[in-house]
Amino acid sequence: MTPLQGYLIISALLFAIGLGGALTRRNAIVVLIGIELMLNAANLNFIAFWRFGPNPQALTGIMFVIFSIGVAAAEAAVGLALIISIYRHYKTANIDQINSMKG
Repeated sequence: MTPLQGYLIISALLFAIGLGGALTRRNAIVVLIGIELMLNAANLNFIAFWRFGPNPQALTGIMFVIFSIGVAAAEAAVGLALIISIYRHYKTANIDQINSMKG
């Protein structure tokens, strides 16, 4: 097995764990953690393909990862703000119990 395949297998497992957590859990914070795991799996793919690509001197893979980390940080901040707002209104972070978007 080549090192690239090892990174891709780890990335696929990480993505599957994140997808499973995002789709099966009821707590909104655990869903956000699952989404973060999926973004980290994508970052691992970017780094692996950059490192084992034809031109690893160009920093294109690193730039994609830095941009992705910035997007993930913004997503986490907005997601946590929404969860705090929903918790203050409904007194729960359970996604199944939030059934209306009325104010």
